Amino acid sequence: MDPNRLLSDIHYQFARSGGAGGQNVNKVATKAELRFDVRNSALLSDEERAILEEKLAGKLTTDGELVLTHQTERTQLANKEKVTKKFYRLIEKAFEKPKPRKATKPSKASVDERIAEKKRKGDVKANRKRIDYE
Repeated sequence: MDPNRLLSDIHYQFARSGGAGGQNVNKVATKAELRFDVRNSALLSDEERAILEEKLAGKLTTDGELVLTHQTERTQLANKEKVTKKFYRLIEKAFEKPKPRKATKPSKASVDERIAEKKRKGDVKANRKRIDYE
């Protein structure tokens, strides 16, 4: 899935942000906020929409909108570029296929090491017992 095709559904908003910039921070809206409506996007198929809603569930608003912000740069353009890159990475990661897990067995050495460690711990605990001298 190519995130570039979603560009027409992205909306940007700008606000004042904290951070570097001195007095400029108080008068220039450099914080970039990217909004992408996953539920109502005409560019997504039903399958793609379902995948995004599942993978990005923690990042979506109750209305199904993805909101990302960036405010560390001193210019609006730089923050806009950074938040757009963040959006691209997020979309690409959501559609990434997980690598299949190969079932493996522990090696003989690792099994022996685990058993030896359990034995050692058991001995330590056994030595904690109170000894009665009668």
